[in-house]
Amino acid sequence: MINTKIKVVAVIALVLIAYSCRKEVFIDSDSIRPDGWTTETHSNDVSPNYDVVFEENKVNKIHIVFTSDEWSAMQADLSDVLSGSGPGSFSDQTPKYFAADFYFNGKQWFEVGVRYKGNSSLTARNGKLPLRLEFDQFEDTYPEINNQRFYGFKELTLSSAFKDESLMREKSASDIFRNFGVPAVRTAFYEVYVDMGTGTYQYFGLYTMTEVVFDSFLTNYFGSETGNCYKPDGDGAKFSTSGWDLNDFEKKTNKTTGREDITAMHNALHATTRTSNPTAWKAGLEATFDVDGFLKYLAVNNTIQNWDTYGVMTHNYYLYNDPAMGKLRWIVWDNNEALSDNRRAIPLAMNTTGTDWPLINYLINNPDYEATYKAYVKSFVSSTFATSRMSGIYATQQSLISTSVGNEANGYTHLTGGIGSFNTAVSGLNSHNSTRVSAANSYAP
Repeated sequence: MINTKIKVVAVIALVLIAYSCRKEVFIDSDSIRPDGWTTETHSNDVSPNYDVVFEENKVNKIHIVFTSDEWSAMQADLSDVLSGSGPGSFSDQTPKYFAADFYFNGKQWFEVGVRYKGNSSLTARNGKLPLRLEFDQFEDTYPEINNQRFYGFKELTLSSAFKDESLMREKSASDIFRNFGVPAVRTAFYEVYVDMGTGTYQYFGLYTMTEVVFDSFLTNYFGSETGNCYKPDGDGAKFSTSGWDLNDFEKKTNKTTGREDITAMHNALHATTRTSNPTAWKAGLEATFDVDGFLKYLAVNNTIQNWDTYGVMTHNYYLYNDPAMGKLRWIVWDNNEALSDNRRAIPLAMNTTGTDWPLINYLINNPDYEATYKAYVKSFVSSTFATSRMSGIYATQQSLISTSVGNEANGYTHLTGGIGSFNTAVSGLNSHNSTRVSAANSYAP
């Protein structure tokens, strides 16, 4: 925690003066920054440094330090969140942030907001749980960290590889989507060490660092964050007429404006011209929604298999009204369940997905869109997902993270059989790739 007591006292004195005089006093946080603060590493005056935070060929290390009180309160809050969910359901309550100091490459970040994140992953009987970081969460309490950033990043997440003994699926899937031209966030491997207020570090294991869509991603990928960004969840997220609810489209940007773009997309999707005049229907839908990009997403998603996504679940995607394109674009999110066989995964033919999921059902039943989709499937398995390419990627990642995986400790790992189950899972990724390429070539010869 911040130990520059003189600076804190100075801030308190200024606040007291402001209160007693009933006047506003501007506190220049730059003059009271903690020791070690630099523009490049801590300020919001620089662009996000992807080369440092999302380095591809290295496993970075971070150390997080809580006080014993903060750690105890964080665990009590998690228990409260989990108690609010019934069997087979998820709590609507989001875990709270708690303050901790954060260390990376010999530098310290101060009073960083840390909270648990996720749904089913939080129910693991395990200390290795997913985390979310917000570097200026407590700036109101500590003015000296106003607009604190981590190499330009305000928020980041740490995925725990829940149900993934290869520990590669989150990163590999995100990279696969991006490589094929589907909007997806950047990821990187990190070892995470936590001091729970005891004065010693516990290795929490290997995590996947993921950028946050509405923080850095929009500008980096689309060149602008000025458009409406939505995180859908709930019945409305199906885009069906049944259970349609605009409130299920949570706004992450421009929160004071309306959702007319979502309404326009929904109306275009369900226009009567879909059956009476398909050409007019397509034109209307394509004026509001990046249909081609969505078909490309479906080609990747259905080939690599990911059941925890649209068509099965009502979450794990974002929509962004890209100012450059003037229409809503699909952003894939949360890929820890990807790249594995699952009976709930959407088949390549998408013939099991009914009208409750119209973005799939209506499109695949249009001959033109079906042809485009098949062409993308064929292109995907001959390029990005080609067996020769993926086997090399998996081998490189296996070599990169094997030591970090092997050092995971009981109580802080999702491995069922240590490094052996990790190696078996990596072999499974290669087998899965071969099987899915074969299936895709049969579907779209």
